[in-house]
Amino acid sequence: MSAMCGPAGKLLLAVLSACLLAGASAARADLAGSVPRGIDVSYLEAMLARAPQLGPIHSIVVSRDGVELAARSFAGPGLDRPANIKSVSKTIQAALVGIAIERGVLDDPDQPIVDLLGARVPAAAGSQISEVTLDHLLSMRAGLASTSGANYGRWVASDDWVAFVLTRPFVDAPGARMQYSTGVWHVLSAILTQRSGQSLLSLTRSWLGQPLDIVIPEWPRDPQGVYFGGNDMLISPRDLLAFGELFLNGGESSGNGVVPREWIERSWIPRARSPWSGHDYGYGWFVADMAGARVYYGRGYGGQLLHVIPELGIVVVITSRPTPPSAGGGYVRALHDLVAEHVIRGARVHDEALTGLSNQLP
Repeated sequence: MSAMCGPAGKLLLAVLSACLLAGASAARADLAGSVPRGIDVSYLEAMLARAPQLGPIHSIVVSRDGVELAARSFAGPGLDRPANIKSVSKTIQAALVGIAIERGVLDDPDQPIVDLLGARVPAAAGSQISEVTLDHLLSMRAGLASTSGANYGRWVASDDWVAFVLTRPFVDAPGARMQYSTGVWHVLSAILTQRSGQSLLSLTRSWLGQPLDIVIPEWPRDPQGVYFGGNDMLISPRDLLAFGELFLNGGESSGNGVVPREWIERSWIPRARSPWSGHDYGYGWFVADMAGARVYYGRGYGGQLLHVIPELGIVVVITSRPTPPSAGGGYVRALHDLVAEHVIRGARVHDEALTGLSNQLP
């Protein structure tokens, strides 16, 4: 049966019926603002039917205005058990940096990383290392040669992951174009660990896990015991949805500030552009227009995606097989299309229908 025939759909129908019984003027007021917005049921049904045909999808969860409207597990660990979100870890880690700045653990994004790392900066690092700032790491514009792709295996097989990253040759000036590299996020993990005196796992559990009431299991560490930055975090699809809704709600959860609103706004400012997708990149978030809506998303290897669409109040989580072989960029584009064609358009069809109903009332 359709997602809108579930609790959310019944709630909407009940509210509309109550409004009509209460009188036209009350109905008009409720339709204007207090009725939870939905997504047209036929679009959601088509999305759930199409999704497993695209590739190795594991799950999809969709919410609007905090109400879960569609949730389906096709494979993998399910909706409520931890899944490897791969590089969507970068999106979560960027939030931790914002919290660290608010708490005084770090000063601001313009801090040079050499001042934060001290003796951890190898003597063999290039002279331009002194110009690299937190901002450059967060937006992957450090200028250092990438540790992802063909260089990934050699990097994670090294004795010191941080030193390996910092001694990579400079292929661009710091602050120039985007060089996609998970290694710079691992340097951020080392900085957060060193400056706070706590592991990245401890910070994630304390600063995000507890206020959101979500589970954060352990994930891999480097030879020095630093938790892997920017990759391999474990979180369930529904818990990742809660993180997305945190950003949708301006950093607040249950009335409490978790991530500074100003940091969210700063994270969503485009600073670089992906050489593969052509989408802009802020601090841990890609930025793109889909079906006429501005979308902010985190992306991980194999098809792990978190979409936040503020103008429509929508959050979408998609998890996929996290192990090789990757389904590739075509699969990810198909997942973006799934969100654009079924979720965004379905929301607009719903809103137009609701507006039409409101306009028919005296």
